[in-house]
Amino acid sequence: MTTEETTEELHSEPQIRVGGGWVSALVLANLGLYMAFFTPIQVLLAEQIAELAPSGKEVALGWATGVGALVAVVANPLAGALSDRTSGRFGRRRPWILGGAVLGAVGLAVTSAQTTVIGVALGWCLAQLGLNAMLSGTNAVVPDQVPVRQRAAVSGFIGIPQTLGLVVGALLVTTVVTGIATGYLLLAALVVLCALPFVLLTRDPQVPFLPRESVRLKGFWVSPRAYPDFGWAWLTRFLVMLGNAMGTLYLLYFLKDAVHYADPEEGVLILTLLYTAGVVVTAVAGGVVSDRLGRRKALVAVSSVVMAVASLLLTFWHTWPVAMGAAALLGLGFGVYIAVDQALITQVLPEAGDRAKDLGVINIANSAPQVLGPALAAPIVAYAGGYAGLYLTATVVTALGGVLVWKIRSVP
Repeated sequence: MTTEETTEELHSEPQIRVGGGWVSALVLANLGLYMAFFTPIQVLLAEQIAELAPSGKEVALGWATGVGALVAVVANPLAGALSDRTSGRFGRRRPWILGGAVLGAVGLAVTSAQTTVIGVALGWCLAQLGLNAMLSGTNAVVPDQVPVRQRAAVSGFIGIPQTLGLVVGALLVTTVVTGIATGYLLLAALVVLCALPFVLLTRDPQVPFLPRESVRLKGFWVSPRAYPDFGWAWLTRFLVMLGNAMGTLYLLYFLKDAVHYADPEEGVLILTLLYTAGVVVTAVAGGVVSDRLGRRKALVAVSSVVMAVASLLLTFWHTWPVAMGAAALLGLGFGVYIAVDQALITQVLPEAGDRAKDLGVINIANSAPQVLGPALAAPIVAYAGGYAGLYLTATVVTALGGVLVWKIRSVP
């Protein structure tokens, strides 16, 4: 293939449907990635910090996860921009997927050995750096290689590991191994092993060196005036993920202090299983329906309202049965949302040649709520209505994200 032909391919939408083997390998890579992302936040970091700072665990956990998310805000679009400019016989994405997995594993191993809150935060920042480099590659291969008419279904498949990763990871670190440090090390090994099949067995077209503008800070700004649909897609994703972050960050403490569940760690696992079951039921089905109808916005709006209703239930009833119902409802809504909204986003990217960078900018809408969420949640829980105030705020924010998706004009 000539340089001109390769350049044309990179800047056009793919037309050939991807097969089951390709999708399966990408799902496995995402499973390892999200086990490493979410299991520490929901289980290992919470337990580790509770041991190190029992009297101020809420603030300490929020600070550690917030700093890590701040690293993610910078690392993901930067790695994406560098990925867009990577040339060589290994392709653009695979070096970043494997290299990010290895660096993320090192960060998890470093975190496992820490004995201070500051040390935990620094180790988690290193893990976030690597894992977000990996994420920049796994996200970009979808618009790189998946046709528009197949994207919501594929996004549904790869959206399942976002919740299944936490379930599998939590089961492994609570039942297969003992000890916080061993849990970190197991996740470190798995994130690399799960990445290998996709890196070794799938196609990543070799990109010849093409003169490109160097990576500059101003290149990460995507003007909402020039690209309004991209701006609205970013804002709606930010709002929905902010509501999600506020509602889930203190789940362990919510079960312990508000629901008074006897075994909060077990409770988190049960709620996560219910949530994941909801996602599995609706993610692929919602994606297939969206692809067949050719419509995205209505499904994104409805799924956002479903998630808002789940938060609203927890605003008024702090009981175990309601918590279980809310978890299942949240999963049903999130399954449709993550499949269809991800497909919608790939259709409003400004430049095909900057897919990974622009998806990295979108990922700020996923990561920034992990920074802002704790900053908002901690004072709400402490001074503005406790957990009722927290979940009411999450309800409003999530519903607003669903309403504003109608501002997007270029996607039906």
